[in-house]
Amino acid sequence: MTTHRPSGRRGPGPAAPPADSSTHLLRIPAEAHAAFQRTARVCPVSFLQAPAWGRVKRSWEAEHLGWFDAGRRLVGTALVLYRHLPGVRRSFAYLPEGPCLDWADPRLADRLEPLLDHLRGTGAFAVRMGPPLAYRRWSARTLKDAAGPGRRIGDVLPDLVEPLGAAVCDRLREAGWRRCGEDGQGGDAQPRLVFEVPLAGRGLDDLWTGLNQEWRRNVKKAARCGVRTGVEGPAALPAFHELLRITERRDGFDLGRGLEYYQRQYAALNGERPGAMRLYTARYEGELLAAHTMITAPDGQRVWYQTGASADHRREVRPSNAVQWRMLCDAQTAGAAVYDMRGIPDDLDPSSRAHGLLRWKLGTGGEAAETVGEWELPLQGTVNKALHRAMHAYLTRR
Repeated sequence: MTTHRPSGRRGPGPAAPPADSSTHLLRIPAEAHAAFQRTARVCPVSFLQAPAWGRVKRSWEAEHLGWFDAGRRLVGTALVLYRHLPGVRRSFAYLPEGPCLDWADPRLADRLEPLLDHLRGTGAFAVRMGPPLAYRRWSARTLKDAAGPGRRIGDVLPDLVEPLGAAVCDRLREAGWRRCGEDGQGGDAQPRLVFEVPLAGRGLDDLWTGLNQEWRRNVKKAARCGVRTGVEGPAALPAFHELLRITERRDGFDLGRGLEYYQRQYAALNGERPGAMRLYTARYEGELLAAHTMITAPDGQRVWYQTGASADHRREVRPSNAVQWRMLCDAQTAGAAVYDMRGIPDDLDPSSRAHGLLRWKLGTGGEAAETVGEWELPLQGTVNKALHRAMHAYLTRR
């Protein structure tokens, strides 16, 4: 596959590295990008940084970049998505849950400078990135004990502050980056609060005893009722999407994603790496009652429960608990270190509707993790800063 270079941009690409630079940045083929992610251990690798994700996000233009050390070894990668501003030859650059590099490097600002130079050369007016690191953690027990009227996760002292996440936040602030949402403008595009079930060093018996009593009772009930879980192919995606629309109406949200989006996602991710995206189903007497998508990281270390859908009827046979338990077991058997259940609400008020989703995930015995979040930086120049302010003003009015 050839590397995609955004169209309509000025500049020949990244400048030659200075003589004293220990790393430099170049465009790389998508194949080299994907190969690095499969074996790299420099940081957690998100599926949102997989080269195939650029083919999923059709309204953005994708570019693959790599950091090389003095020995010409690839030591970091980035999938950059560009969104053009209408009527101007400028764009917004976005690195979802990336880039993939050594965030523990104390020279972090120096490592990012070649990226900023490159983005300026492409005509980008600002950049947003999301380092794939945790910042604070709360155990399920801590959050259950803290639940109460008007309470939020942010009100609760964390069980752990991750030293690397805290250090990266400090280094980015010192370099002029702004954490999204801190000034009341533009929150994160990806969930900042997620729920993780640790798998490393745990067997299936450990996972089972980690479930709370309600979860174990519901999984057993699904088995007694004859609920059958399985993995189905793309032919089941239309039925999954129908259930998703039912779920959206029932729970009062709208992801705004048509069937074609999930078909494209399934084809792109599995085309790059077979088995990267799987569709898990729960059927009762042959009828599809629940369908959840699962995505595996390029290096296999993390598995995501991405999107879940379920029917309004026959909920008493607990199909969603059954399919989640199957997904947890498969992730553990495959050798993943973390099962990521994605976003959770900040709401600890038991009477609120949003708390229901958090309570359901807490039952798996995992932990809530606040990531370092997404960070933005307008690139140098009066025009770039003005465009950045205008973009946020527009998003605020929407």
